[in-house]
Amino acid sequence: MTEIVRMLSYHFMQRALIVGVLVSLCAALLGVSLVLKRYSMIGDGLSHVGFGALAIASALHLAPLAVAVPVVVVTAVLLLRLSENSKVKGDAAIAIISSSALAIGVISVSLTTGMNTEVSNYMFGSILSLSRSDAILSVLLSAAVLIVFIAFYPRLFAVTFDESFARATGTKAGAYNTLLAVLTAITVVLGMRMMGALLISSLIIFPALSAMRVCRSFRSVVICAAAASVLCFLIGAVSSYFLETPTGASIVAANLLCFALFTLAGGRK
Repeated sequence: MTEIVRMLSYHFMQRALIVGVLVSLCAALLGVSLVLKRYSMIGDGLSHVGFGALAIASALHLAPLAVAVPVVVVTAVLLLRLSENSKVKGDAAIAIISSSALAIGVISVSLTTGMNTEVSNYMFGSILSLSRSDAILSVLLSAAVLIVFIAFYPRLFAVTFDESFARATGTKAGAYNTLLAVLTAITVVLGMRMMGALLISSLIIFPALSAMRVCRSFRSVVICAAAASVLCFLIGAVSSYFLETPTGASIVAANLLCFALFTLAGGRK
């Protein structure tokens, strides 16, 4: 208990836990819709775009989040448009844009700063290095994502489960798909500091898949995924602190264990 109190006394841990809980919550809520729409790998694609934007911002000595958020949001909308209106569909569109952005980011880094600690943190994650200004911006954006998701929950539910029926009843499915893509883009950029570009998609996919093993209704899956995501983040972050393991990898390991347990529990029903 003494060690826990000592851990919580550090400002960097306080910032990490607050931001991590909010980002995990956002990722889980959006992840349910993305997995059900078979668009779960968008998180992986957008994270590569985010890395490219962050690398360029670092090379130009600009504020990383201020550059990455609008770039990734625009990319998310572009991906959605490519999937709907182009011959290049879904996973192919994600692969093209993500690999191109990652290559641009790597070239930018190699020609300027090199693979320094800051760039490495964006690739592999290091939430403990989160600055106070980045933490404040992350909290504000995460809160905005949660508020918008809750406000438009009925429409997002309709578009997720039966888009054709939603369109027939007058719901502007295209607008809500775009909203989902924008919220996902913001969450991915925020989550990159915690998980890194290589692991952020796990934060979106794992909680949703775990919840679907034991829950049947959309609402129960959303609630269960949110609870599991936050719990796995806390377990991963705390174990990372005490075991001195990478934070992102520890959180993924906690999610993997949770998925295994939920699969076993679901199989016994």
